[in-house]
Amino acid sequence: MALGTALWSFALVVGLLTLTPGLDTALILRTAALGRRRRAWGVVLGIQTGTFAWGTLTSLGVTALLTASQLGYQALRWAGAGYLLWMGARMLRDTWRRGPGPAEAEEPELPAGRDSLREGWRQGTLTNLLNPKVGVFYVAVLPQFIPAGAPHLATGELLTSVHLLLGLLWSGVLVGFAQALRGWLRRPSARRTLDRVTGTVIAGFGLRLALEG
Repeated sequence: MALGTALWSFALVVGLLTLTPGLDTALILRTAALGRRRRAWGVVLGIQTGTFAWGTLTSLGVTALLTASQLGYQALRWAGAGYLLWMGARMLRDTWRRGPGPAEAEEPELPAGRDSLREGWRQGTLTNLLNPKVGVFYVAVLPQFIPAGAPHLATGELLTSVHLLLGLLWSGVLVGFAQALRGWLRRPSARRTLDRVTGTVIAGFGLRLALEG
């Protein structure tokens, strides 16, 4: 397989994966829709940081050890499930704490401290790195697209960069779409609905990760 063919083929596979709604999509949409633009881009960059780390580790052969080690895989799976369940439960808890207000007045803009690029990056990175399925995907898929005789690490990181580029482009679309909903989401009831839906989705991902072998 020539390098050019490998790049286009890999782009098709990860492009379909990127467009499939999932945990990353829910997290980006929810953060951006609440007006936290800097934090939303922090989440995007964190997710891409995790993806780059998985791609690099796979190119070095490290993640193959993870999939071969039952103890290591299970430890990462339980850590990821616990983190997602905690994050989803906290979102749901906060919506019930706020409760319905006496009037559907618009909420003020969020304080700057809650719109942190660094906090978003931390959340996105943890969410990605604690998901062993990303590592398993890269172990199963990435080596198949590295041409025979090509430098393994350099080619693996080049392919991973294709995934990062597609992820950034699609994330930009998601952030723009979510920003268009901000007028509606300034209503407290709409924010509660969004947090309850997103919290349920994230907790659902955590529960599924915990129950799967």
